[in-house]
Amino acid sequence: MRLILASASPRRREILSIAGYTYSVEVSSFPEVSFPNDPVRTVKENAAGKAFDVFSSLKDDGAAVLGADTVVVLDNKIIGKPKDEQDAINTLIKLSGNTHTVYTGYAIVSKNGVISGCEESKVTFGVLPLKTIKDYVATGKPLDKAGSYGLQDGFVEIKSFTGSKNNIIGLPIEKIKPILDDLLKNKA
Repeated sequence: MRLILASASPRRREILSIAGYTYSVEVSSFPEVSFPNDPVRTVKENAAGKAFDVFSSLKDDGAAVLGADTVVVLDNKIIGKPKDEQDAINTLIKLSGNTHTVYTGYAIVSKNGVISGCEESKVTFGVLPLKTIKDYVATGKPLDKAGSYGLQDGFVEIKSFTGSKNNIIGLPIEKIKPILDDLLKNKA
């Protein structure tokens, strides 16, 4: 059985590669949904929608398709990817000095059905000077990331985090690896 990642995220690709997987990428055209008061439902439905979208387009059923979705939540509000630089600046101002939650949903679809779940992590930012925020946004790095930042970017104003670092980056490989290993090994 082959593995397909239904995501354009370079961070998810890197996590899968570091974990030792050989896979191909087929970007889903699934239109993401949002349930403003339910981040877990949001990420799980988006992950499943992406995975099912790609799986349904396959000519054969000898693949496992992995979909994922990540959101940041602060004060019970979902924060997705920024619309533009100003939105990224505004988001980082809100996150400054606060603790927020990162949720990543995942779904693995194969001929055997679907396995899905959600992982939660907490991130605490130090107080971010406006110049630091603007300098970071000017790099362009936060523009394709939920919450307008990437833990992997070396953003030094992150004071602490709990939970999976990979979850914060976008793919909780610690949860997914045993599932993939079993599926790819036993169903080949």
